[in-house]
Amino acid sequence: MEIVIATVLGLLLGGVGVFLAKKAQDDAKKKSAKVEAERIINRAKAEAAKIDKDSKNRAKDFESRARKNVETDIQKQKSQLKHKEGQLDRRLKDIDDQLKQKLEENDRFVQSLKNREERAAVAETRLQDAEKKSEQHLSDLRQKLESVAAMSAEEAKRELVDALSQDAKTAAAKRVQEIEQEADREADQRAKKVLAVAVSRLASEYTSERTVSVMPLAGEEMKGKIIGREGRNIRTLEALCGVDVIVDDTPEAVVISGFDPVRRELAKRTLEKLMEDGRVHPARIEEVVEKQRLELNKNLKEEGEKVCVELGIPNIHAEIQRAIGSLKYRHSNTQNLLNHCMEVAYLSGIMAAEIGANVKIARRAGLLHDIGKAIDHTVEGNHAIVGADFAKKYGETEVVCHAIRAHHNDEPPTTVIALIVQAANIISKSRPAARRPGMDNYINRLQDLESIGNSFDGVLRTFAVQAGKEVRVIVEASRVTDDQSLMLSRDIARKIEREMPHLGQVRVAVVRETRSVEMAR
Repeated sequence: MEIVIATVLGLLLGGVGVFLAKKAQDDAKKKSAKVEAERIINRAKAEAAKIDKDSKNRAKDFESRARKNVETDIQKQKSQLKHKEGQLDRRLKDIDDQLKQKLEENDRFVQSLKNREERAAVAETRLQDAEKKSEQHLSDLRQKLESVAAMSAEEAKRELVDALSQDAKTAAAKRVQEIEQEADREADQRAKKVLAVAVSRLASEYTSERTVSVMPLAGEEMKGKIIGREGRNIRTLEALCGVDVIVDDTPEAVVISGFDPVRRELAKRTLEKLMEDGRVHPARIEEVVEKQRLELNKNLKEEGEKVCVELGIPNIHAEIQRAIGSLKYRHSNTQNLLNHCMEVAYLSGIMAAEIGANVKIARRAGLLHDIGKAIDHTVEGNHAIVGADFAKKYGETEVVCHAIRAHHNDEPPTTVIALIVQAANIISKSRPAARRPGMDNYINRLQDLESIGNSFDGVLRTFAVQAGKEVRVIVEASRVTDDQSLMLSRDIARKIEREMPHLGQVRVAVVRETRSVEMAR
């Protein structure tokens, strides 16, 4: 126990000793640190005082230099201001001098204006006096002239105006005649060359228009088969083909009648197939008609392709090719339309080449110009407009469509291609024996031409000659002068162009004759 107590006491005494030694050591460190801190503070104060002194000295130097620089700048600005004031004074003096000079000039100008006004007033007074004198003089002269000429001034004016008007008309007529002659010479030479080349390089054959087709039969017994029991076969054939089949007393032949040539061709092919087979009844007729219709459409397309290849016209739609092929069976005034369209295409290409236009487009437009006549009659409208719409529907360009619309002046031609196609169409249909118009139309056309000529004043008689291509107008010599006859021919020609534009070129000849007759007794 004692040992423990001694140990504890030893530990306590040791701990107290260590504590006291530690405390003494700490006190010594604190005292040393305090001394060091005071030394550092004193040194810092000394340095701060030194820095403060240096900064004050520097501030004084800076202030001194700044004051010196400011005083220098102020002196410079004062000097510049004095210089500018001197310049301003000199400028004001110059302005005053200029103002005085301008005022003096203005005074002189005002004085000059006053002098001019005075002189103008004097001149105006003199002019008024002269006008009064001249008016009095003119009045005296007018009275003397009226007394000498035995007519008033108004009458003399009217006569002078009439004379001048007549002279102007005469001069205008002569000038118009000179211009027309010069233009005709140039145009005729060029047109004759182009047309002669085009026409001479192309010749075509023409076929007659028919509205009926005669179908030969192998024997008279075939007529009975075609008619059928109670007419069933013939009614079926007529209904399916859209034609009239006439079985008359003509031996071994029947007549197929219809205004649509494609339908007549379909009926003809159907009858040929039925006669080859020998079986004729409504069901068989329906089968053969449908088969022949498909075959005919194929043939039409092949015919259109053949024509396009022959003319060198690529990329034409299949429907347009089929319509072109159907033109083979259509006619206009005895002229086969397919031949006519091909001829117009060739002529258009030749004329386009002669004048430097696009040959391919000209041929294309020439071939398609009458395509509207191949369109079914259920489509309303003029064949030119219908044909242009049909061509546009299947991808043709506006140049081609415009040429189709304009070839009969349903639309005014505005392109070279349209004018070429129009001319080629007239050439094709005007060839000798190309078309055979009806007698009634021919007579009516001549009568219309003569009535147009007779509608003008001073005309005695009008004669339409050369199948309506020339109009000869006989005028009264006492009412129409030579110069007036020129203007009369122009007026008649313009009226024919307006009222009968489809005639083409018509020559108008005005005949004026003066006869002097005296009887010898």
